[in-house]
Amino acid sequence: MSVLLIEPFYGGSHKQLMDLLQEELQEDCVLCTLPAKKWHWKARTSALYFMQTVPTSSNYRFMPEHKLARLDKVIGVKRNGDAYQSEGLPGQQESRAVMKTSDAHPESGLCEPQPGLCTTQHEGLPSPAAAPVQAEAPESTNPCQGEDKQCLTFNLSNILSGLDYQQRPLHIAWPHRWEHDKDPETFFKVLMKLKEQDLTFHVSVLGETFSEIPDIFSEAREVLGSSVLHWGFLPSKDDYFRALCTADVVISTAKHEFFGVAMIEAVHCGCYPLCPKALVYPEIFPAEYLYSTPEQLFKRLQNFCKRPDIVRRHLYKGETAGFSWAALGSKFRSLLAAEPREDL
Repeated sequence: MSVLLIEPFYGGSHKQLMDLLQEELQEDCVLCTLPAKKWHWKARTSALYFMQTVPTSSNYRFMPEHKLARLDKVIGVKRNGDAYQSEGLPGQQESRAVMKTSDAHPESGLCEPQPGLCTTQHEGLPSPAAAPVQAEAPESTNPCQGEDKQCLTFNLSNILSGLDYQQRPLHIAWPHRWEHDKDPETFFKVLMKLKEQDLTFHVSVLGETFSEIPDIFSEAREVLGSSVLHWGFLPSKDDYFRALCTADVVISTAKHEFFGVAMIEAVHCGCYPLCPKALVYPEIFPAEYLYSTPEQLFKRLQNFCKRPDIVRRHLYKGETAGFSWAALGSKFRSLLAAEPREDL
């Protein structure tokens, strides 16, 4: 089985899934990516870029006959053996010339039809001939760099020393990208309100950061002060899971979420989830873990701050085993090996 994996936002949970598929499939698997930046632009333009840069191959670039016939009518597709090329698109003539010589010029930036990784580090969609091959993770920044703060490392022994488990303040985790679509404004406003009422809690703000960080993060860091237990991205997956294992509650305030890997991981580590009653969350989490308004979220956390033992005794009533590779691996294999159907 030959598989072409295309990921225009190669970072976070997207990268995690692509790397897992490439590792577990262990077949002729080609991965083509773009950096994890400006997802709204990637959604609009990445298809055009990949159309020009992914090389044709008889192993995986197939379409049902009815779709090829439609393309013939719409954009004038010419069939040439197992490969097909389209005319009339901006930059297509240059792209075509590069594809023909890609075997002799790997520096062209195109994905070769063999196992490997092709990651192009661009903000926009440049000419394919100018796209360098990169195998590096997308650029991220650490807002705590240079500061002598606890956020630079995660030391489990320092957190637990001198505090009985049941006596520790409620530990809240927020393990999401530091971007507006995760709605950090709502999350921090709720925590600031808890702080105003002199409620005791700890917070770990995890997740990856990029070049543009919403202003609310610097404001919240100052207001929350000693309530901050950890602040910033943890490159080590082990440290990240240790942080989740010490947390009591994991919060999502997302306005855009197709699945929510970070929430499932946190629940698997023993956290009590609180998610919006919207997006994909009602399909995954039982009703008691959902809230409809920021006021409801505040009231739930207010009660938990007063009685953290309630959360710590709680056993999650949902199921996470169904999201493991052991449960889904065979389904992914069947899907990727399936023959094209008329309804695809």
